[in-house]
Amino acid sequence: MAELELTGAEIVIRCLHAEGVEYVFGYPGGAVLNIYDEIYKQKGFTHVLVRHEQAAVHAADAYSRSTGKVGVALVTSGPGATNAVTGIATAYMDSIPMVVITGQVPTAAIGQDAFQEVDTVGITRPCVKHNFLVKDVKDIAPTIKKAFYIAATGRPGPVVVDIPKDITQHACAFDYPEAISLRSYNPTSKGHAGQIKRAAQMLLEAKRPVIYAGGGVVLGNASAALTEMARELGYPVTSTLMGLGGYKANDPLSLGMLGMHGTYEANMAMQHCDVLIAVGARFDDRVIGNPKHFAKEARRIIHIDIDPSSISKRVKVDVPIVGDVGQVLEEMNRLLKVGNERADQAALKAWWAQIELWRAQDCLKYDRGTDKIKPQYVVEKLYEITKGEAFVTSDVGQHQMWAAQYYKFDQPRRWINSGGLGTMGVGLPYAMGVQLAHPDAMVACITGEGSIQMNIQELSTCKEYKLPLKIILLNNGYLGMVRQWQEFFYEERYAESYVASLPDFAKLAEAYGHVGMRIEKPEEVEPALRRAFTEHKEQLVFMNFITDPRENVYPMIPAGKGLSEMILV
Repeated sequence: MAELELTGAEIVIRCLHAEGVEYVFGYPGGAVLNIYDEIYKQKGFTHVLVRHEQAAVHAADAYSRSTGKVGVALVTSGPGATNAVTGIATAYMDSIPMVVITGQVPTAAIGQDAFQEVDTVGITRPCVKHNFLVKDVKDIAPTIKKAFYIAATGRPGPVVVDIPKDITQHACAFDYPEAISLRSYNPTSKGHAGQIKRAAQMLLEAKRPVIYAGGGVVLGNASAALTEMARELGYPVTSTLMGLGGYKANDPLSLGMLGMHGTYEANMAMQHCDVLIAVGARFDDRVIGNPKHFAKEARRIIHIDIDPSSISKRVKVDVPIVGDVGQVLEEMNRLLKVGNERADQAALKAWWAQIELWRAQDCLKYDRGTDKIKPQYVVEKLYEITKGEAFVTSDVGQHQMWAAQYYKFDQPRRWINSGGLGTMGVGLPYAMGVQLAHPDAMVACITGEGSIQMNIQELSTCKEYKLPLKIILLNNGYLGMVRQWQEFFYEERYAESYVASLPDFAKLAEAYGHVGMRIEKPEEVEPALRRAFTEHKEQLVFMNFITDPRENVYPMIPAGKGLSEMILV
């Protein structure tokens, strides 16, 4: 029902209230001051003032990843919008539902090279699910409704709503639609019954099966259905970096992570299986390596994904199923239970015997008998002390891979990292978004000395909002993954990978009003972590662990190589 006339800025706020928004992450500027004036007057949601627009979008992204809700960010025009692009692209690559509201210069000034003007719609078009430029105040409410609907349905993703300043000053009657219908956008959620039946039959015919679980299992809330299938069939499960936590890492059926830094057993099983079911995964380059190598071994492939464009994009599949992965798995589980046919148990036993031989390689072992702190040891101790119950965010690099390998995620939405875009600087703002969404939870940010400095100003935001994060800096004095590649593939020419002017991170944290620690010996690791989570439970603790500078991430598949061409030591 239409109400009294409201300004565009008031309508924006009413729309966010109608969507049940809890947090808006943002940074004010001229083009959005009308909206910020209305934020000042309202009590429906909390605005979180970050120190850089990139951090606003990353924090909104992590809020979404950890809750399943749509994250919201608000930035001004020009540099505010361009600073947000990295966060938007990060969310787009990982299919995270967000609405990013950007300010724009007044409509009469658009195209006139006005102060702080950029073509936000043009700039963001390649890295959003959709974007809008609002040209009439009457369009604000239906546009925001469309934005939330598009962001959260089908394959999720970020949607940008660009609003010129004069539009936020104009007024009209407020009428927020209860529902929205878009003629050109009708995502499929229910899988094709015939294809699901074919897939179930193919699974039962398998002699060497593998279940390959991706980030879609987490985003699609399909963890329970996946677990039911794996246990019903007794089939091995391997997870992508983004799928960690979708299946319990400590379960006997879990082979761990696959791909460039995946386990030996996971990669070998993927390469030598005869039936592969891919659930919410996209066969990307970091997972299967060279597609030509992957295609050398004959196998039948079932692929379930909400996005039809992801199916057969890199690898040709035999049974494509477009639909919500949770719904499809539930239907498949029903078929597997009602039928009388069962998988070949003798063949399955032989397959597991082969997998156990691969597993016996113990590919994640490392030298524990040194006087230097091993980064793997720090992550193992973090897992032990938090009992696997923490939300863990990471930046991008060696520390990210060690976190994925050694923190055994048993629940979905506990592992928050940038997979597709590989964005350095996300770890701290990710932790902020998670902590605000889960105020009573343990939140740990595993980072490197290169990544943390990209958004380290957010320590100020953490102080303002009293966020008791635990930052675990695995400091090896290098841009670690760059150094590793230079060691392996560039004859140890360490071009610009050494960070020779690092700050005293403990003192820097203290300057922001937090607790800072420097840990240099292996025997100091566990006591430091325990103090952080007990004595300083209510404070942000920045732990600077001085780790072995020559430690590398193993296993590793060199770029362009295949799954079975791993470097193990």
